[in-house]
Amino acid sequence: MTDKPSVLFVCVHNAGRSQMAAGWLRHLAGDTIEVRSAGSAPADQINPAAVEAMREVGIDITDQSPVRLTWDTAEASDVIITMGCGDACPVFPGKRYEDWKLTDPAGQPLDVVRQVRDDIRPRVVELLASLRRSR
Repeated sequence: MTDKPSVLFVCVHNAGRSQMAAGWLRHLAGDTIEVRSAGSAPADQINPAAVEAMREVGIDITDQSPVRLTWDTAEASDVIITMGCGDACPVFPGKRYEDWKLTDPAGQPLDVVRQVRDDIRPRVVELLASLRRSR
């Protein structure tokens, strides 16, 4: 791992869970971590409910867009956090992997998306703490 570790959050549409997780990590880590997110089948736009839920906690993710997961992005990442992308997530020897079981916010009401947002935050806090310990 380099001085500035990189974390890749991956879900299917790269429109909800992975975008919220990336938003939390950017917010909490500042520029100490390179944060990436991608999807195995990216949507056309970020889930508006995810944008609203993050806005409620002071985090703006409106400048992000869903992107397709590429081999190069995964290979260049130190830590890969999957969130339901299944077999579409490439596996590289020597990478740190975590699979976070989270409700898919797609098509869910804002109350459910808030619960997903709130479930992601402590996981990101622990991830950040573990990255800082391993430096």
